[in-house]
Amino acid sequence: MNLTFLVPGKAREDFLVSGYHEYLKRLSGYAKTDLVFLPEEKTGRGNAAEIAKALDKEADRVLSRLREKDLLVLLDIHAPEIDSQGLADSLSSLSSKRSNIVFCLGSSHGLSDRLRKRADFSFSLSKMTFTHYLALLLLLEQVYRAMKMLAGETYDK
Repeated sequence: MNLTFLVPGKAREDFLVSGYHEYLKRLSGYAKTDLVFLPEEKTGRGNAAEIAKALDKEADRVLSRLREKDLLVLLDIHAPEIDSQGLADSLSSLSSKRSNIVFCLGSSHGLSDRLRKRADFSFSLSKMTFTHYLALLLLLEQVYRAMKMLAGETYDK
């Protein structure tokens, strides 16, 4: 299985970067992993038209990296929340269809509807709002937890 994580921008906080590396290292025992930071579009004054244009440019970057056979999983605040077992079950189901799973997080303004239309699966981590850099760390931990569950291994709660 191949897992790719696409994120707009780049985290600069050492504690986040360290956490990313730790969970990518842990995940490498279960799958080939790749973390890709894509440019985040500037939105100027941030009016609705500028934000929509920025989200479309970010979507172009994501879509240009996807192959037809890749499964796209979105972390989307508008999608249903799932628990850890639900994520494990979804990853099991998705990986039985194709071996390349691409996780995509939106920028500070969210995701383009074009990505939502292309997505094979979407979920929300929480009703709370997180920066996309913190959400990435939470996602990496949850994917690692799911992989351990699927392998029949225990994970401290």
